[in-house]
Amino acid sequence: MSDTTTDILVVDDHPLFREGVVHSLQLVPGFRVVGETASGEEALAMAIRLLPDVVLLDVNMPGWNGIVTAEKIALACPSTAIVMLTGADDKDK
Repeated sequence: MSDTTTDILVVDDHPLFREGVVHSLQLVPGFRVVGETASGEEALAMAIRLLPDVVLLDVNMPGWNGIVTAEKIALACPSTAIVMLTGADDKDK
């Protein structure tokens, strides 16, 4: 069994969803949420400052969307893994 901890930054513009993800991650042994934010701009600054192992990133956000934010974080923090989140809102069903 490994004693390593995975530091995670959670980025989502929906506060209730973000809080639920953070709460769920905090229950997993070996995962540590080191920060959370609602914007891509702040996510980049936090990633540079905190150097998390993983950024959990919403695709659809106002301002910098997840794709733009992922590109900027990947350039600034090449050792940080980026996991994209998205939700589908199909109003036809």
